[in-house]
Amino acid sequence: MTKNPDVLSKRLGLRFNDPQLFISALTHRSVGSKNNERLEFLGDSILGFVIAHQLYDAFPSAPEGVLSRLRASLVNQTSLAELARKHHLGEYLLLGSGELKSGGFRRDSILSDALEAIIGALFIDQGMDACQQWVVSLFQEKLQALSLDNWKKDPKTQLQELMQSKKNDLPEYTLISMSGLGHEQTFKVKCTVPLSDQFFIGTGVSRKKAEQAAAEQMLELLKGV
Repeated sequence: MTKNPDVLSKRLGLRFNDPQLFISALTHRSVGSKNNERLEFLGDSILGFVIAHQLYDAFPSAPEGVLSRLRASLVNQTSLAELARKHHLGEYLLLGSGELKSGGFRRDSILSDALEAIIGALFIDQGMDACQQWVVSLFQEKLQALSLDNWKKDPKTQLQELMQSKKNDLPEYTLISMSGLGHEQTFKVKCTVPLSDQFFIGTGVSRKKAEQAAAEQMLELLKGV
């Protein structure tokens, strides 16, 4: 049974003038035509702008390419899903019966879309200033963890750029298994690329870390290709 959205709103530090906007942000398209897709579209654009602004101010000497990679490391689907899980957002999603049965409340794409929809809903409800303040607060730990001193392209980025340089399709990452509860979960992800018949399975405490581990193994294989 879906939990009361008011509890989630308080957990996120939000109070909507129009509570229906928040409910709409939590409503997946599997429920019907009134869903969060339009709010997600809006929130995605706002999120990209806010994070870009933060990075522009935080790293005045960083070139455009580095800023782009830093932004991509924060606003990608896996990163957003991690934040959504941190606040137990999946427990409050409104899903159709099919998505409920298939565990849609755990899916990265659905979790990340809902988080972006909340950003869009907050913008409609309270304007850009309130929206920007909340996004910065939401990403505070991730933003503070960034540093140009130790910044380098992560294995997934390196592998993607390698595929692009050889004009191949991008790597594919498939979730093999997810075990454990809460903060003790273990993820296993398979990485495949068009350049090789081999695949590698990475393990990590998050899906992102598992994907990075698998990508790193694939990079080692392809160094001589």
